[in-house]
Amino acid sequence: MAPGSTHSAKNPSSRAPDVLIAGAGIIGLSIALEFHARGARVLVLERDTALSHASTAAAGMLAANDAHNPSALRDICQLSAELYPAFLQRIEQFSGIAVPFHTDTTLRYYLDGTIDRLAEHSLDPRELAIALLAAVRATPVELREHSEFSPATTDVSPASVVYATGAWAPHELSEGLPVRPRKGQMLRVRLPPSLKNLREVHRSDAIYIVPRTLGPKAGSALIGATTEDAGFDTSTHPRDLTHLRSLAAELLPALASEVDAPQLDAWAGLRPHTPDRLPVLGRIKLGSFEPGSRRFLATGHYRNGILLAPATAILIADLIEGKLPALDLTPFSPARF
Repeated sequence: MAPGSTHSAKNPSSRAPDVLIAGAGIIGLSIALEFHARGARVLVLERDTALSHASTAAAGMLAANDAHNPSALRDICQLSAELYPAFLQRIEQFSGIAVPFHTDTTLRYYLDGTIDRLAEHSLDPRELAIALLAAVRATPVELREHSEFSPATTDVSPASVVYATGAWAPHELSEGLPVRPRKGQMLRVRLPPSLKNLREVHRSDAIYIVPRTLGPKAGSALIGATTEDAGFDTSTHPRDLTHLRSLAAELLPALASEVDAPQLDAWAGLRPHTPDRLPVLGRIKLGSFEPGSRRFLATGHYRNGILLAPATAILIADLIEGKLPALDLTPFSPARF
């Protein structure tokens, strides 16, 4: 692909982009950065503001070995975890902002009472978002916020289009693509004195506790998250947050006290959920799009969008460039629906 020459929406290129990406969440911007590294002209359109939804609502666990994940996710999770150091290094190279890991260990609790100790990183997605957006803005990638992509009205004619729209399925595919929002509420609490040195994630099937160990949020922990079919509602409810705290206290009893572990904030995000809990990665062959369409999907990452961003970017870029992807993408094909 030809080298890019665009610098920002203020000085748009007169040439059509090689790749147009619909959606500026972590998946869309990671794909944009990957294509930039390959010399492509890239345009990203975002219906809202960049990284304003699930990308910054997550806890940031890179849970590649979570037994709760579908078995078909194992290889792509492992690949993405291996890619993460280079992914963060690339972001720092362009942005000048280092994104640290806050924890390196997870205690995984099972229903039979056993506990595994996993070598597993976590990071703060909001720190990642700041650095990723700065990295993209430091490249010739053109990012247009408050600009929703429509094949009928867009003023550009890209060679390829990637839909990375998260829980917001593209209008022209909404009937054939079963990606729906799955709401998750969570809260952040100040750690009580007895847990002030907490340095590992605690996670079961029902709850997770993710400490922040660096920066201004050090000494606090995230507790999450609910799983709700509530459409696009992102409100939080005290009763649900109280229930999350009670589940967390089953793992770490000191979190039960709202006096010793006061709530600092709370929010909800919308995970892009599919019926089989697998992402949708590949060429679109649905509805009115012909089999040779240059339109691709990169969505439906559900709970693993932060983890899977590096692998998704490389796999989608390889697919669009006609290269053999490092993994078999059949389990994630849009055609399965």
